[in-house]
Amino acid sequence: MKTSQMPSNRQIGTLLILGAVLVFIPYTILTVIFDYPTILREPPGVVLTRFHEGGPLLIAVWWAFAITGLPLLQAYVAIGQRLDHTLPFIRWATTLGVVSGLVQIIGLLRWTFVVPVLADTYVHATDPAIRAASVVAFQAIHQYGGVVLGEHLGQLLTIAWTVMMASAFVKLGLFPAWISRFGYVASGIYLLAQGDLFATVIPTFPVWELAGLLGSTLWLVWLLIVGTRFLRLRVSEDVPVPA
Repeated sequence: MKTSQMPSNRQIGTLLILGAVLVFIPYTILTVIFDYPTILREPPGVVLTRFHEGGPLLIAVWWAFAITGLPLLQAYVAIGQRLDHTLPFIRWATTLGVVSGLVQIIGLLRWTFVVPVLADTYVHATDPAIRAASVVAFQAIHQYGGVVLGEHLGQLLTIAWTVMMASAFVKLGLFPAWISRFGYVASGIYLLAQGDLFATVIPTFPVWELAGLLGSTLWLVWLLIVGTRFLRLRVSEDVPVPA
């Protein structure tokens, strides 16, 4: 790759910070107007009714929540390009990061293009059988689009990318070691959130309810820290190659 095409440290830092902030905004709005993610523990009929009550605004916020992940995809690619010549696993990490973002975006978009139809059918149907069918359809789509794609695959691949990048930063001496350790801790806590997913099919599976919120929050903080450190690197500073 030509040097002129190489993403700059400033570009990478900006994308990481922008992506973390943009994701946090619609998430916060959803907690206020939809009681997310607590609402997901309610019966499907309650979720569908609340969603229908949210109207176009709620649909738009869910769309924003999905689309605001795009800057992070660009950041994954930019970091991969920047570090590609340094370590053999960087390309794998970049691939995992991009796939993680894509599956999470696809999973989230169900709230924009699928759930509104089911919610409208559930609320306006007079036939109990149709309402029951709407509930079953919602459960199936939520389990696959949300649990399987967005939360299981998406989060696992995100964790893998984070651990690999944190390891790369240590090996390259790019940032202080505590930043990588912070990434490891955030990833470990985030990984514990998988218990909540397995509990949907194995009710006795141990669950730490705070793992998802705490892990994802720490991960966003880690992105902000890494983004800030990239901004502080000199524009002309090259990435060292490990001996």
